[in-house]
Amino acid sequence: MTKNEVLKSWVEQYSGPLLKRAAYLLSDKVEAEDIVQDVFLAAISSYDSFEGKSQPLTWLTAILNRKAADFYRKKYKSDPEIKLDHFFDETGSWKNDGVLNDWNVSEKEPELLDNKDFNKTLEECIEDLPSRWKIPLKMYYLQEKKAPEVSQELKISATNLWKILQRCRMQLRECLDSNWFTHL
Repeated sequence: MTKNEVLKSWVEQYSGPLLKRAAYLLSDKVEAEDIVQDVFLAAISSYDSFEGKSQPLTWLTAILNRKAADFYRKKYKSDPEIKLDHFFDETGSWKNDGVLNDWNVSEKEPELLDNKDFNKTLEECIEDLPSRWKIPLKMYYLQEKKAPEVSQELKISATNLWKILQRCRMQLRECLDSNWFTHL
């Protein structure tokens, strides 16, 4: 097969799995489609470096992961405004101390991550986070990158990362409290 035939075959075979992975990483269908296009463009330009030591999908997924990291890095740097007035008043005091309390989730509850409606609510809560919080959260929890790697890619300190993740968890908890657990 010629290079063009191989690449055409890859587009036909692997567009679906790559799009699914990209949508998971980016939570935006249009952005996911753009990233997958970028993956295939990168594959075309670096096809000669593919040695066949791995499956094509593995190689393409590695390219996708790098493209997603680049996407987040660029987006993280371009959206500098974060407001904490959701949690704190003008004096710096908590607006709602309830966010510090433990959840009282019954052990009899079904596994929430197996619940389609819960997952939809969780995804909506994640999307409501500020970009500067959402990006590290997705990299750390969804892409399962280690903290030093996330800190390095986003050029933030480890302390800053942990504070961002803590704020994400608090806001997600509040969102889930009001959009999921109060409706049970």
